[in-house]
Amino acid sequence: MSDVRMKGFARRTTVAQALAWLDGHLCILAEEVVPLEKAARRVLARTIVSSVNVPGFARGMMDGYAIRAADVQGASPYGPVVLRVIGRSLPGRPFQGVVESGTAVCIMTGAPLPAGADAVLPAELTENQQWIKGGGEIRAVGDVGPGKHVSGIGSDVAVGQEVLPAGRLLRPQDVGLLSSIGLADVPVVRCPRVRIVTTGDELLPAGARPAGYRIADSNGPMLQALVTRDGGLAELVGPVADQPEAILDAMRGPADVVLVSGGSSVGEEDCAPVLLRQHGQLAVHGIAMRPSSPTGMGILDGRLVFLLPGNPVSCLCAYDFFAGRAIRALGGRSVEWPYRRVRLPLARKIASHIGSVDYLRVRLIDGQVEPLAISGASILSSTTRADGFIILPENCEGLLPDAEVEVFLYDDLQAASRHVGR
Repeated sequence: MSDVRMKGFARRTTVAQALAWLDGHLCILAEEVVPLEKAARRVLARTIVSSVNVPGFARGMMDGYAIRAADVQGASPYGPVVLRVIGRSLPGRPFQGVVESGTAVCIMTGAPLPAGADAVLPAELTENQQWIKGGGEIRAVGDVGPGKHVSGIGSDVAVGQEVLPAGRLLRPQDVGLLSSIGLADVPVVRCPRVRIVTTGDELLPAGARPAGYRIADSNGPMLQALVTRDGGLAELVGPVADQPEAILDAMRGPADVVLVSGGSSVGEEDCAPVLLRQHGQLAVHGIAMRPSSPTGMGILDGRLVFLLPGNPVSCLCAYDFFAGRAIRALGGRSVEWPYRRVRLPLARKIASHIGSVDYLRVRLIDGQVEPLAISGASILSSTTRADGFIILPENCEGLLPDAEVEVFLYDDLQAASRHVGR
């Protein structure tokens, strides 16, 4: 691939071709083991099969009395059945005797069901004014069948049962279930290490106050947040001056994926593509999409490298199309965009350009999709004012009012609440 600085792109790779090259270089990273308390939001590397029953004993599911169901059949307020209370069963402290016909054991929710009992009679089906723990009598005024209000052995999880499948993104309740089967260490897919290199002589560190002709780095913290969202471990390097040696050195730090923000286009000082071509493989440079056409991809020292445009909206778009897809795939997650989607009609006509994929920021107003008037790739605030974006394919000349489109929402809760309120 030739040097395109100050010349422009003779041709551009299609989005489909770029994705095909990328997908051919993706594979899930190796497994690692983490403590249970650090497993939430990680991807399970292996299917988990339980080696225990949960619960490992029959237990009561109501506060009441452990009984033999046959003893209270037909009991009612008009024909109560008297049972003698012989003890109590508490969680972790079971009753040691046996429930015989005509007897009952006071039992709390979660406590072991005593031997001989086959049901729990809820306290509200007795005429007791207070709990009887032993040595007294209860009058049953209702009946229950065998097994009522009882959780049997293995009723939650049985020995040999597949608990969670490989590839599962672990939720809080999943971690709780793994704990319940005694799994203290969890096999998960290793998180991709992502090195973010921001370049440009005009850049000040992230969060610095803009001064003179210099601007604060906004792409770096944005990319850090995106990488974290997609399950990667982000390291921000920069800003790095527009000097080839400094940029190459920054690109070669330890990582699974390298993101280079800025210096990816055809300007005189856009040296990142040249460095990648000279020292590695520049597989893609220039993609038929708007914005983000200067995006590049390749391999350096065996690691995927993404050359992202310096304009913030272009950087965000290129990340979502390509880099985010790679990071999610390496970490065992779905390659699909992690955005909620809705289908709604357009409020007005949209023009498009045949031959390129268009990424358009939109708002949702009164149940319709309104494209933002500002289209500049440097206007990052347009993405904060937008509810989401739509994608127009390369063969689309435009869309007419009321055409139904799929909207990818930037912020699920915020976008949904604003939409409901309109």
